[in-house]
Amino acid sequence: MQRFAALYRELDASTAIRDKQSALQRYFREAPAEDAAWAVYFLAGGKPRQTVPTRALRELARAAAGLPEWLFEESYQTVGDLAETVSLLLPPASTPVDRGLAEWLTQHLLPLRGLPAETLAERLQAQWATLPDDQRFVYFKLITGGFRVGVSKLQVTQALAAVAGVDAQRMAQRLMGYTATGRTPSGDHYRALIAPENALEQQRATSGQPYPFFLAHPLAEPVDRFDDLLGPPADWQVEWKWDGIRAQLVKRTGQVWLWSRGEELVTERFPELAALGEALPDGTVLDGEIVVWHRPAQGATPDGLGTPQPFAELQKRITRKTLGPKLLRELLVVLLAYDLIEHAGQDLREQPLHARRAALDALVQDLNHPLLIASPVLAGATWAELAALREQARERGTEGFMLKPRSSAYGVGRTKAAGTWWKWKIDPMSVDAVLIYAQRGHGRRASVYSDYTFAVWNAPPGTDGRALVPFAKAYSGLSDAEMARVDAIIRATTIESFGPVRSVRPTLVFELGFEGIAHSPRHKSGIAVRFPRMLRWREDKPVEEADSLQTLAALLPAAPGAPAQPG
Repeated sequence: MQRFAALYRELDASTAIRDKQSALQRYFREAPAEDAAWAVYFLAGGKPRQTVPTRALRELARAAAGLPEWLFEESYQTVGDLAETVSLLLPPASTPVDRGLAEWLTQHLLPLRGLPAETLAERLQAQWATLPDDQRFVYFKLITGGFRVGVSKLQVTQALAAVAGVDAQRMAQRLMGYTATGRTPSGDHYRALIAPENALEQQRATSGQPYPFFLAHPLAEPVDRFDDLLGPPADWQVEWKWDGIRAQLVKRTGQVWLWSRGEELVTERFPELAALGEALPDGTVLDGEIVVWHRPAQGATPDGLGTPQPFAELQKRITRKTLGPKLLRELLVVLLAYDLIEHAGQDLREQPLHARRAALDALVQDLNHPLLIASPVLAGATWAELAALREQARERGTEGFMLKPRSSAYGVGRTKAAGTWWKWKIDPMSVDAVLIYAQRGHGRRASVYSDYTFAVWNAPPGTDGRALVPFAKAYSGLSDAEMARVDAIIRATTIESFGPVRSVRPTLVFELGFEGIAHSPRHKSGIAVRFPRMLRWREDKPVEEADSLQTLAALLPAAPGAPAQPG
């Protein structure tokens, strides 16, 4: 693992893309295939299931370091990263042994999963006795996860393409599914990644592998500039931006695979979509969005299709270990298809979008399956007219618009080479909330209170016994200068500490933005918000004028059956 630890340090220390690329290519050329296979897995975003419970790791490391609990916790809060904390505190190895990355994982770390507490403690202590000092940090990162080292999957793809001497798009295709949970990379997997391109790769008839997803760029320009930036709306395919799980449904040789954008195979999580896949003709790959769908009585919506439900409803499907008949019946999902990227075994990605869309519409019409819906294409003579329609997005259960050039090919990742796709999202929902708890951040923010808990009032102004109720946590949105000022106020207004968390006197109001909101019995407020972040510090607003639970309740989506239908 010495070679991989050195690569990690080199990547972490560099900010230059060229230097990172050079380091990656050098490692992939020199490392044994078994080790390189795992390096690709982690650097491209792979996260194996947890091998050691965090609580057990902390307690065993504290005992090995011979520290009282308070001192270990103080060290952890100062450093801000558990892997780094333990690597600094652990005593030197008594008999250091250099093992390869693959050997560490397959023979020592992965077998730890599920061991009884006593056996786990014995195994870890034995490993630490042989763990060289310069490999500690990476070793504990392998256990705790979070390989944030400033390298994107695109950079890994480019490095492998250079080493293999193949096109980067082909390498991106080979990497699809490589980081799926439960996968155990091997030397054969790595050798297949860097093998010369061959004619068999063009034949995908027996493979369940999806295509690299084409991703959109955010569009935040004023609508009066659209004509200059984009040209006329007639050149664009405009669709609703759905709030679900991006997925590809693959049907080949009578088999069905359903892949998420995170390259997870989720076929078993959505058995009704697997059944839909069985009805597709062989050699079909659909790109679309998985959403929970409410299908009302005939005629209850303008076109009778139904309405998308909030992402929180889909989360109920994702988090359940078992999917019983009642859950499948109450939380029905559909695939809102917006692209056909393989048809009759032919790769359609180089064809223009308008041709792929025509083929998709024909397929959906011929199949006539209730769980396959073609994402509606929207019409507008001007961008101003479309902007007015976009204002209805929230009541229709969507996030805004997707804008795609009708002439665009289906690219790889967030590229502009194939014709840029844009996501034109509506402004986030927002409320003014009060900061009541704070915790130190991680990494470069380890010494600053940067992670905050926010509250709103439980009743309108003037109500007796009014109190603040926590409802969301956020850590992004402030500049470094603002965060330093907030940190100073937190230290000066602390009421008491609960381990790493400080309770502060309520003096600060922030405007919080979020993408979605739903009822949640698990939260004290009864409400959960999605992707909360700080939009601005409301230094102009007193705490008494912050928003209430009634304000949040007014933002909750309508119950199923309310008249809101895309199209």
